[in-house]
Amino acid sequence: MFVIGHNGDDVNEYKLTTGFDISTATFVDSFDTESEDDDSRDVKFNQNGTKMFVLGKQNDRVCEYTLSIGFDVSSTVTLVDCASVSEESKPDELEFNPDGTKMFVMGESGDDVNEYKLSTGFDVSTATFVDSFSVNSEETVPTGLAFTYDGTKMFVVGWTGEDVNEYKLSTGFDVSTATFVDSFSITDQDDEPSSLTFSSDGSKMFLLGRENNKVYEYSLTCYYGVINCMDPTSDKDDVASVEAQTESAKQLIQHTTYPVLNRMEWLRRNSNNSNLTNQNIKFHFADEILTSLSNLIIPASSSSNNSSSAEPQSGNWSYWSEGAVSIGKIRDTLTSSEKNISATAITIGVDKRTDNNRMFGLALRFGIDDIDIGISKNSLDIDAVSLTLYETRPQGEDIFIDSLLGIGSFKTDIVNAVGSSSTKGKRDGKQIFSSFKIRETFKKNKLNFTPNIKLDLGFTSLSDYSENGSTNLKFDRQNIGTIITYIGGTLDSSSNLRNGTFKPYFEYDYFADISPSSEQKISYISDTSSTYTLTNINSSTHNFMSKLGFDFITDSGWDFTSSYQRTQNKEYGYNDAFNFGVNYISRKNIEYAIFLDNNKALIDYKRKINGFDITFESNYSLKSVISDYDARLKVSSKF
Repeated sequence: MFVIGHNGDDVNEYKLTTGFDISTATFVDSFDTESEDDDSRDVKFNQNGTKMFVLGKQNDRVCEYTLSIGFDVSSTVTLVDCASVSEESKPDELEFNPDGTKMFVMGESGDDVNEYKLSTGFDVSTATFVDSFSVNSEETVPTGLAFTYDGTKMFVVGWTGEDVNEYKLSTGFDVSTATFVDSFSITDQDDEPSSLTFSSDGSKMFLLGRENNKVYEYSLTCYYGVINCMDPTSDKDDVASVEAQTESAKQLIQHTTYPVLNRMEWLRRNSNNSNLTNQNIKFHFADEILTSLSNLIIPASSSSNNSSSAEPQSGNWSYWSEGAVSIGKIRDTLTSSEKNISATAITIGVDKRTDNNRMFGLALRFGIDDIDIGISKNSLDIDAVSLTLYETRPQGEDIFIDSLLGIGSFKTDIVNAVGSSSTKGKRDGKQIFSSFKIRETFKKNKLNFTPNIKLDLGFTSLSDYSENGSTNLKFDRQNIGTIITYIGGTLDSSSNLRNGTFKPYFEYDYFADISPSSEQKISYISDTSSTYTLTNINSSTHNFMSKLGFDFITDSGWDFTSSYQRTQNKEYGYNDAFNFGVNYISRKNIEYAIFLDNNKALIDYKRKINGFDITFESNYSLKSVISDYDARLKVSSKF
């Protein structure tokens, strides 16, 4: 804590063993500012404390200092420059916005708040006067000034009214948009209030009184709740967080359907393949239950010793996987901050063909989404898992109906920045969804054109949750409906190369989000009587998606598949996704295996050569304090 006054003309530093608890304050040291001005009135710092600014009443100027150690006036303090604030002949209070690109000076001569613009943040030599706002109607001797972290509220204290006056700014840190709200009396504490500030999260107010030479600490029931609580629905970051959670719920449904539909498209593009298995790994577990489950998920017919010469047969299971990495950005709006999105996911599945050429299967998806909101520390971290049943049903030679039904669950870690501090919360989500796609292929030579229509339906329920801290926000349960319609088409062809088959394709879709509007009710933990409702939460209605990709299947058993997908919103924002897979189907008598046996992880490689079984085994102890590695080579034969 730092206190300055015009008697000692020095900055006094105090250490608080408990943050923002003045009862734990002890004096540390002081720094003399009299050589610049012998009527010092206020002191402020930049965000990391390496710059200090002192307002002087005698010379009407702000002096800038550098500190070799942040927030330590005992370190090397060096004067940099002083800037005149001649718009006020008796300046008393100094304030900056968070990035230092705006400076505010208030005094008792003009009874107004003077706003300056700094072309370089926290560099007073670049300050230029912008505008002023009179507080004369509420206070004729103003001595203290403070803003909320987003600049949408301003507070003024003075000797005439002996109260804290609250103002609302329709544009943050723009004093020309300020309007008076109400006042809060502090006469019971001090008749000569001289300065005012808040804790970093706005849950405490501090008043410096000249009559008793004391600092007074006030507890607030909500953020900056001197008169009224901050309205979370008018905070761009709070709105962006709610919007991002709503959009993510819908995107989880979309992103879950993509790999399943990609799989069905891959099957049709490679319908003549004798082996539709995409990997060649067996899983073995020491636990009998896990072994049984692994046999259900990955049948023996999917192992690596399948022969490439076998004909496709109904009833045989195939298994597959697909990984995806995507990045995206949604631009800010008048009511919501910018969102930067990154996501990674892997989907594994099993399917089989029936006698009537239908294909059905099961897919499991694991995904992680990271969303950064605005320029502060707001973020969402989403861990999701979903299970999907799918089917493709032929309706003729080249007409297919793809359908799927799934359930999903996800957990969201939420960080909400409040000033220079932040709050945290956890939220659970459950969803059920389905998708239907009808497509028909028209063939000419080696070129195929496949128009399609698609419908995604879903319902998501987000649990209620509360941020940590008694003055923070509580969010009620939120229900989100999803209705997304698609229309588009795919072009693909096939070329036989010397070592395999190359199949490029291009897809283009338009999809409309016609989901019903969602709403989120918000209240303060300490005051549930007042509820704020954010309504009409919708994603972008009109969207365009294009995808460019290829399959390359080699004669030696390697399969490569890759695609780049771009989703563009008509209103704002985009998302880029890159998918890549490499698979190997052995053409030789080779087996691979991964084992989990008690506390050991083992990898086996086995190959038959001229009647001999050659096995290479390697294992690693998972629980041993001392590293334990082992490798063995075994050669065996039967006579």
